[in-house]
Amino acid sequence: MITILTGFVSELRQVGIPVSMVEAIDAAGAIEHVPLADREALRHSLAACLVKNAHHLEAFDAAFDVFFSRQPPVDDSSGEPAPASEGDGGGTGAGEVDLEPIIAGLVGALSAPDYAALQAIARQVVGLLAGIQPGRPVGGRYYLYRVLSRLGAEALPARLMAAHEEPEGLERTLLADEYRARIESFESMVRDEIRRRLVADRGREAVARTTRQLLIEDVDLAHAPRADIARMERVIQPLARKLAARLAHRRRHLRKGRLDIRKTVRRSLSTGGLLADPQFKAPRVAKPDIVLLCDISGSVATFAHFTMQLMYAMSSQFSRVRAFAFIDGVDEVTGFFAPGVDFHDSIGRISREASVVHFDGHSDYGNVLGQLVERHGQAITPRTSVIITGDGRNNYRPANGDLLAGIAATARAVYWLNPEPARFWDTGDSVMREYAPSCTGLFEVRTLRQLEAFVEELAMAAATHTTAVKV
Repeated sequence: MITILTGFVSELRQVGIPVSMVEAIDAAGAIEHVPLADREALRHSLAACLVKNAHHLEAFDAAFDVFFSRQPPVDDSSGEPAPASEGDGGGTGAGEVDLEPIIAGLVGALSAPDYAALQAIARQVVGLLAGIQPGRPVGGRYYLYRVLSRLGAEALPARLMAAHEEPEGLERTLLADEYRARIESFESMVRDEIRRRLVADRGREAVARTTRQLLIEDVDLAHAPRADIARMERVIQPLARKLAARLAHRRRHLRKGRLDIRKTVRRSLSTGGLLADPQFKAPRVAKPDIVLLCDISGSVATFAHFTMQLMYAMSSQFSRVRAFAFIDGVDEVTGFFAPGVDFHDSIGRISREASVVHFDGHSDYGNVLGQLVERHGQAITPRTSVIITGDGRNNYRPANGDLLAGIAATARAVYWLNPEPARFWDTGDSVMREYAPSCTGLFEVRTLRQLEAFVEELAMAAATHTTAVKV
């Protein structure tokens, strides 16, 4: 068990969940007081010891299900795992099997409900329909899809409801919900059985690598599926509050200000004139003006959305925030984010009302910089930090790098956040090489974690009057 726990902790660290040695020792101690046959009790005990952030529970559960998967049935006579019988092995002979009796038995077990029978059916259908090939590095979702599609899982709710006289209203709704819950329970049994067989074939570590669940802060913003975007929406506001509190705390504990002679002399009167307790003036912490220039074209729109949302959620850490959206034209959208206005409504209004298309709706950074200087040049002052978000792909149009150089000469700093991997910069129609000399910092920002790190560095660099360049 200690070997399994050690591998489990190592996997959590690989995913990005911070687990200290003390926490791992606590988890080992907790196992001594939990019945190992009760997987849910074991899950909750380990989570209490190892997980400190609720947003990490999904990744924790994915790793737990692999490392503490159900073990194969044991042959009582030999003490060894029971050999796969016909209909319970890894074969692929689904085409030779009449599935209708199995489906009828499944419907009956779901109607009862008989969970012991459902468990037996799960083992049987995985053996018949999954087609698991030893050693093949395929994730469990593929095998799950094969099993459920052959069973016609989508039609199961209708078959279950057909066994009853037509209920109406609330009774029908409750019955349908109950059947959906039972079907989900059966699907979980199938998933567990597939995982058990994969672990027995390839080992826990190999299966964990193929089923690893990224932490939400490490999901690629530019290519996140809809479900992950919804999870990020729930994370962004708590993240902003935590980051703002951390920055405020760090600012309060910055280096001391200049020596205050008057207070020092006055304090020395209590020690007979000995300057034993020097007094300092409180430092004046500067908050920068921020100008956001966000590419909202299709390829980077999601990234721009989260950048604006985080910056506005942390507006108390900056003197002023002005936002400009662009595609091949630029328009100021600061007014769309008035206090009390829902952020998502504002994003929708930008796409409908902002004048961000000048010609054909394809990114044109050179034209955008020209319009920004001509129409909104007064927004950029020596107190301003300019943040540009975009992939720098200019559709083979003039980059006009001299315009950005002029902005950089006026502004306090110019930062460029690019959601593309750095190895793709300056390839194809990318013009990052034209803009790089004018930027105080170039940042590859593809995840919420990287975005959080940039915002924190920006605020602290303004407070300490330092800058850094990262690529």
